[in-house]
Amino acid sequence: MIPACPLASLPRGEAVRLNVNPPIAVFHTDNGEILAIDDTCTHQDASLADGWLEGCEVECPLHASRFDLRTGQVDAPPAKRPVRTHQVVVQNDVIYVVPSDAPPNLPPCVTVRERE
Repeated sequence: MIPACPLASLPRGEAVRLNVNPPIAVFHTDNGEILAIDDTCTHQDASLADGWLEGCEVECPLHASRFDLRTGQVDAPPAKRPVRTHQVVVQNDVIYVVPSDAPPNLPPCVTVRERE
């Protein structure tokens, strides 16, 4: 598990970016859900943590593709591939992310170094 931040430091409607490889974005929705996805849009190299959160969707700040935070599915072009989702655990008021074992759907311009 990767520690993200204390629950109290992530207000509803906000996101935090974890500097792992590839980066992960953790979102606290307005209805109180904590959800995590890969931070990189599958269309081009843009941080989804910098996007606009509405309900359980985030809109990419670069070209306005929208991703469902629960499933990773893309709901609006130009992105065509989903983002990878990750399990979130809150223990002792700290948010942790359990990274997915699935391969990421990164845009062609982004590379990932192999896990050590």
